[in-house]
Amino acid sequence: MKPPSWSALLGRQATLVRRALKPLRDTRRPPPGAGQWLEGLVMSAAGPRRYALFRPEGVRFGERLPLMVMLHGCHQDARSFAASTRMNAVAARERFLVLYPEQPRLSNAQGCWNWFETRSGRAYGEAAWIMQAIDQACLFHAADRERIAIAGLSAGASMAALLATRYPRRFKALVMHSGVPPGAAGSAASAVGAMRGRHEPAAAATAADWPPLMVIHGGADGVVSSRNAGAAAALWSQAAGAHAEAPRELRRGKRYPMRVTQFRRAREVVATLVEVDRLGHAWSGGAARQRFADANGPDASRMAWRFAARQFSAPVPSRR
Repeated sequence: MKPPSWSALLGRQATLVRRALKPLRDTRRPPPGAGQWLEGLVMSAAGPRRYALFRPEGVRFGERLPLMVMLHGCHQDARSFAASTRMNAVAARERFLVLYPEQPRLSNAQGCWNWFETRSGRAYGEAAWIMQAIDQACLFHAADRERIAIAGLSAGASMAALLATRYPRRFKALVMHSGVPPGAAGSAASAVGAMRGRHEPAAAATAADWPPLMVIHGGADGVVSSRNAGAAAALWSQAAGAHAEAPRELRRGKRYPMRVTQFRRAREVVATLVEVDRLGHAWSGGAARQRFADANGPDASRMAWRFAARQFSAPVPSRR
């Protein structure tokens, strides 16, 4: 059988890209939020990689919106993560774009990001294609390159931290929900101990340029130890020479109570630690009846956006 020509292969690739960039037309309901649910793909060194993007209604020609990058956890994909976090509803109300890169099952059978495979370089390859997706969102959907934040849950939080520390000038804010701080693992074997809070993250020479951090973690998390949350906040604080303020106990209505600790250097908030009482390994305040979401927790999506929006409007901090 004669192999296809290069022109035929390129033609097929172009067709895939065109189809992926169009709004979805399948029978599945898109995640909630007044706007368009779009799919796209990038060509990485390991092959095509998919992402989804939410664009709120009424985007004007020439208008550039902030971008929130959302990285799902294990056993999730772009659609289920959007549905469980309800970030699209926040984006529709506050007018920003949301990008959902999606880990293919061929790269990880459970759909986890391989954030821990730094020694082999696999984690950096995944980070690189996510950056390609971000660049496409800026090019095709007019995302503002100067207002990009990244957030994730569990393995997605750990991958978000890797991206923010590897490309610190590209992100204005990082939100880690139930994840492991960067530098705590370098392989699959060490990842298990890191998830249990047994490995201290190693300080990095580039830590001075890292974007501000918000850490959200449940006190009843039985998958990723909540010790990782304190370790991440401490890592950011030590790198910036910041100090911890007195924790504040907060509770909104019948939602789980939370303890909020801010780490400041002068007037600049370097890190914010949010410890949610009784919350397990789930997105706090997520949609009811969705896997890996707990509707009884304080709304992590709203907290993440408010945190990012403050960084977007803040003056450029002095070099540390």
